[in-house]
Amino acid sequence: MKKLAYAVVFAALVVGCSQKATVETPKVVEQTPSFNVNTQEDANSRLQRINSSLQSVYFDFDKYDIRSDMYGVISNNAGLLNNDGKDFNIVVEGNCDEWGSEEYNQALGLKRAKAVKDALETQGVSNSRIVVKSYGENNPVCSEKTKDCDAQNRRAETKVQF
Repeated sequence: MKKLAYAVVFAALVVGCSQKATVETPKVVEQTPSFNVNTQEDANSRLQRINSSLQSVYFDFDKYDIRSDMYGVISNNAGLLNNDGKDFNIVVEGNCDEWGSEEYNQALGLKRAKAVKDALETQGVSNSRIVVKSYGENNPVCSEKTKDCDAQNRRAETKVQF
């Protein structure tokens, strides 16, 4: 009886093991070519695009309070800085026309930059990202001796950087 049991087990093993397992042929997978993307270059392009989109805030003669017609500029700049520019640091640069002493214009430029910084903060831009500086009268965009030219120089410019 034992022999019969061993024979049955042996036969079951031989029959079970004699069947070949079916193995599927591996499928050829086409690989998409990988590109070595330079993220620094992408960040530089984004930095330039954001800086070209940011608008200057203009001020009245001898003033550093934000004019009512500049609130839209502040709002647009803040939206850009909070979204597409959220990975960058911000510099607000205060500028003046040539009227007044260099020391006075340096201080006025700083007050203008701080006023824009405060306005951006009220729009949700983190103050830890913002640095202010003043160029006083030393960074004019216009050098003609006209009122319109002077008005262009009374400004604060917002820029992003790494």
